[in-house]
Amino acid sequence: MREMTTTARPPTTRGATILHADLDAFYASVEQRDNPHLRGRPVIVGGGVVLACSYEAKRVGVRSAMNGGQARMLCPDAIVVEPRMDAYSEASDAAFERFRDFTPFVKPISVDEAFLDVGGAEHLFGPAKETAAQLRTRVLVDVGLPLSVGVARTKFLAKVASAQAKPDGLLYVEPGRELDFLHPLPVEVLWGVGPVTAEKLHDHGVDTVGALAASERADLQGFLGPHSGRHLRDLANNLDPRPIDTHRRDRSMGAQRALGNQIRTREELRRELLALAEKVVARLRKAERVARTVTVRYRTQEMRHESRS
Repeated sequence: MREMTTTARPPTTRGATILHADLDAFYASVEQRDNPHLRGRPVIVGGGVVLACSYEAKRVGVRSAMNGGQARMLCPDAIVVEPRMDAYSEASDAAFERFRDFTPFVKPISVDEAFLDVGGAEHLFGPAKETAAQLRTRVLVDVGLPLSVGVARTKFLAKVASAQAKPDGLLYVEPGRELDFLHPLPVEVLWGVGPVTAEKLHDHGVDTVGALAASERADLQGFLGPHSGRHLRDLANNLDPRPIDTHRRDRSMGAQRALGNQIRTREELRRELLALAEKVVARLRKAERVARTVTVRYRTQEMRHESRS
């Protein structure tokens, strides 16, 4: 297990109390937990398309939504297992029960990650960083799964921190040091920066979050569009005032992926749709919801938006 902290300037009066908790390589971790033979070995969940993979497989380039044949070429020693959705749902429920032992303010994002606001629990569990450490221990001991946690004053930064802490780590972003932590990172860490947007930013000399934060708003909006340019510049300056709302019911659930400029075959697009569909139905199962309309949206190379329902 790893633990990191950004070093200190004097903290501001408002503490960092938002946690982003993310179960590492979730499907593959459940398989490794339930089968000791798989521990420490590269595991791929799903044969025709990779639904998930262990960090041992990620290190050689395997990723979710990849063609199974390509994944096995990259990692010939990988052990391929069929998905067990009931086991993953049960493990997710157990982990989220532990989350709610620490705070009622838990906002699920997907079957394997959530935001938690622990500001009202400090008198029980100590400061947020200590709470996060206890949460990781509880999930590991009771559920048997590794958990990475980011702690910050905003949801966005907590999610960035948990990604930097992976695998199996804890990263606390100290109040007053947020931009020192955020600005050296590549622009790809920002929500909404996929391969296409990243390529545009790099083409304009914007490689880090700090460079994006320092860019003129009009320049960004000129090549990213008004909404995206404003949104990304705000995130680059850590402007994310959204609270953790546990009462609002989502009217829709979705998943998306930027594919870049590479021309894709019909089979490759089918695999991408399958992986996205799996993410959506996992969220529906977790929320005990049913859906009435399925919509597929896509954007062409000419930046034209289309949808089918």
